[in-house]
Amino acid sequence: MALVGLCLPAALGVAAPGPSAPAPVAPPLRADELMLPVPTVTIYPGDTIKESMLRLQAYPTTYRARAAVIDAPLAIVGRIARRTLLPGEPVPVNAVDDPRLVSRGTPTQMIFEENGLVITAVGSPLQNGGLGETVRVRNTDTNRIVLGTVMADGRIKIGGF
Repeated sequence: MALVGLCLPAALGVAAPGPSAPAPVAPPLRADELMLPVPTVTIYPGDTIKESMLRLQAYPTTYRARAAVIDAPLAIVGRIARRTLLPGEPVPVNAVDDPRLVSRGTPTQMIFEENGLVITAVGSPLQNGGLGETVRVRNTDTNRIVLGTVMADGRIKIGGF
């Protein structure tokens, strides 16, 4: 007798059964099923999503979500939740965001480099921004608004695009 379709409870994200509970049996994965990452816990806005917060759940290939959903766990891990994500529900594409390196209104160093000349100043970003994004920044000394690119260290590079 062959055992087909049996999975370990830990692989399914289910607690191990007690002494009197029967072992859970998962149906075999069929070719017409789609595996989507879903949260295992409630994820609140502003939370960084970790791999341990996700599991894969099977859906029929004909499944039509209300919005476009993320189909790969690696596309979610390390990102920030924009709204509450419920356990067992697919994650909409617009429900997660890249981590912020600069925040609106938080003083940030601006840097201008050209031909060996380096000028630094303090600016106040007028919008949030992640790595490589172009943001508007108000120079706190002159009150002029300039455009800059967010760098990996949280500084904003002005000019020299």
